Formats: sequence, structure tokens, C-alpha cells
Amino acid sequence: MKVRIGLGSVPHGDLGEYVDACEAAGVDSIWLPDFASSDEVDPLIGLAYAAGRTRDLKLGAGVIVLPGRNPMLVAAQLASLAALAPKRILPVFGVRAAGARDRGLYPVPDGERAALFDEALVVLRRLLAEPSVTHHGRFFHLDDASVGPRPARPLDLWLGGRAPAGLRRIGRLADGWLGAFVTPAEAQRCRVGVESAAADAGREIEADHYGTNIVVLPPGTADADRDAALARAAQRRPDVDPALLVADGWAAARIQVRAFVEVGLTKFVVRPGAPVPSWRGFVDQFTAELGPEQT
Repeated sequence: MKVRIGLGSVPHGDLGEYVDACEAAGVDSIWLPDFASSDEVDPLIGLAYAAGRTRDLKLGAGVIVLPGRNPMLVAAQLASLAALAPKRILPVFGVRAAGARDRGLYPVPDGERAALFDEALVVLRRLLAEPSVTHHGRFFHLDDASVGPRPARPLDLWLGGRAPAGLRRIGRLADGWLGAFVTPAEAQRCRVGVESAAADAGREIEADHYGTNIVVLPPGTADADRDAALARAAQRRPDVDPALLVADGWAAARIQVRAFVEVGLTKFVVRPGAPVPSWRGFVDQFTAELGPEQT
């Protein structure tokens, strides 16, 4: 299986320098998060910008909040991106916003978020794969709807999450899993849960369609920035020692990658957990330190 490691999280002011550096260094992929109330660029706008500057770099967006968005509009955006950058668009979706400030931006009926997510994902997949879609469900109604140009090969739709219900959803409806703030042991349990749910649904997730995010503190990170990164990890996962979730330096990041590979994960998104003085310098470090971990 191919181990691939990409990079994520860039403030919009540095996106051009970052994209150029990644393309020049042969980085596998970049990943832009969906944080509407931050200073980070919108992921789909950012990927369109990156597509126009690159030829080989894969372009990931995740985790995009799907419930609360119109799946036909999302399908049209993804189809356009896939036309601009064939075989390079990698969307990942989630059920709710990670940041508390963003959660009110995607309103859905009370108690219906999971059901709406399931139906939106079905509609999205059909629109990206079929020339004409008629769908009448609980939340969406389409008659002879289409988006274009449709990708020559339907896009793989990955999901995030680690709750049992989310893992069952991936097995039933998605093409891969991208975790965040998980330990290798937890990632292994998530993979087993997805595989079991897929088997129950008469489906199979490709063996190399499991991955996770890794937060790294580059050498020279200030103590205050290190403490802040650990505090954010503890806030996301109060039940886990944050030192297990944040790689303090490139050697620790290598150890994390190898531990995840041992339990069957092969796709990684490395995100800096502290301010980066120079994106070009950070990309050079990443390439030198983690590039050899790819196969």
C-alpha cells in the first residue's frame, strides 16, 4: 500500500507561497480546513486558487461541514474543481463544525443532523456520478437534476469522525476515513468498525483509504505556543494525554506515522500546531524529515 503524507492549515495570506513551495518540493497533497469564522481561506475557494497554480499537487478539503449546505451546490463546486484539476480533488466531509463559533452557521432541524447528513451524502454522490438525478427524500427533492462537467471517474468521498454511528455511516456510504486527534490504538478500532459496517452493507472500503491528521510542533516552537497547542488538544480530547496527540518535533512525527502505518493507516495530513515563520522553510523541513516515510 502507498503511504502518502500531505500538509494542511495555512493562513490565507501565505497560501500562494505555500502552494508554490509544495509543488516545487513534490509534496503529495495540501489540505484546507473548513473554519468559516477564522482567518483561513474557504477550502473550496482555496483549492480553486491552488489548482490554477499547480499541475501535480493533490488538493484536499476537509473536514467540510455538509449538513446545512445544499448538496447540489456542493456537487457543482466539486465537479468544477475536478474539471480544473482532474484526479487531484480529495473532499472529506463531517457532520458538524469543529469550532464552537461555526456551529450556528449550519442550521438543521433539531435532532435531524445525522439523518440529513446521510441523505445529503447520497444526493451528493449521485449528482457526481449520474447524468440525471431524481430524488425525493425527507430533506431534498430533485427532478432530473444534473451538475457538470461530471468527473470522468466519480470522486472518492471520505468522512471524518470516530463515534460508532459515524463509523457505521462511513461503512455504508463513504469511500474512506480521515481521523483527527486519535491515538494509533483508537485509529485501529475505527478502521475495524468501518470495515465491519461496510461488510454488513455489502460494501468494501479500499485498504489504503484510511488516514488521520497529525499535529506537529516544528523545532524552535516557543514554550507559549507549545502550551497553547497542548491546551487545544486537551480541549478536543480531554480524555487523552495531549502529549500523545501532538508530535513535539519531526522525530516524534515520524514515530507517530510509523505507529499509524502499523495499524493499517496509509494517508496522513500533517498540520503545524504553532505559528510558522516561513512556509517555504517549513515545507523544506517536512520534505526532508517525513518524505522518506512515504512508499
